[in-house]
Amino acid sequence: MEDKELQLVDHLEELRKRIIISALAFIVFFIIGFIYVDDIYKWFVRDLDVKLMVLGPSDIIWIYFMLATVVAIAGTIPVLALQIWLFVKPALKPNERRLTLSYIPALFLLFIMGLAFGYFVIFPMVLKFLVNIGAGMFVTNFTADRYFSFIMNMTIPFGVLFELPVVVMFLTSLGIVNPFVLAKIRKYAYFVLVIIAVVITPPDFMSDFVVTLPLLLLYEVSINLSKLVYRKKLKKQQEEEIIEVN
Repeated sequence: MEDKELQLVDHLEELRKRIIISALAFIVFFIIGFIYVDDIYKWFVRDLDVKLMVLGPSDIIWIYFMLATVVAIAGTIPVLALQIWLFVKPALKPNERRLTLSYIPALFLLFIMGLAFGYFVIFPMVLKFLVNIGAGMFVTNFTADRYFSFIMNMTIPFGVLFELPVVVMFLTSLGIVNPFVLAKIRKYAYFVLVIIAVVITPPDFMSDFVVTLPLLLLYEVSINLSKLVYRKKLKKQQEEEIIEVN
């Protein structure tokens, strides 16, 4: 009983350590983003024909925090993934450690790809639609906080969703999920992804289609990658069993 309690304390202490490191990484990247926020701001508004407005002094600092937070999230993802890997590492076999470690850079790259898809594809499409439906009825002026909040809503969800294949591979390698379960719940997953696409896009078929198709494709890619990892895992287990028998 005492041994179990000591193990639990050790696990909690290790978890605390990993959380602290991830939090410190977030703070460091946040400070970096804050330092370069002026350049980041200019890049985001480079194509705007008008200057963004602020309704009060507090809006300015809010923009700084918002942009620095995006930098912090993007920079912290690989650090957080590494800390999760280090936390579960003792429970993994040597081959599983090498395999799961390779997922860390993929997580970061897919997150950036998701942000790029949201910013360069979804954001201009939705913005154009919303501006056009108000043309001739309203004077269109953008406040800085609303504009950047809108960008966040159009990009960060895709950054998270694009990580689905790597997350599925990681969970498959740990034995938490397998391709058979993913295939079995396919229709429910499709339904959820379609709902997400409809909610975050303008109410027209083409916009829904442009967003839904990549999400469904990501799910199918996730299933196939899960199959690949699952087969390798089974093959490795069979080889280990043969070695033990001999």
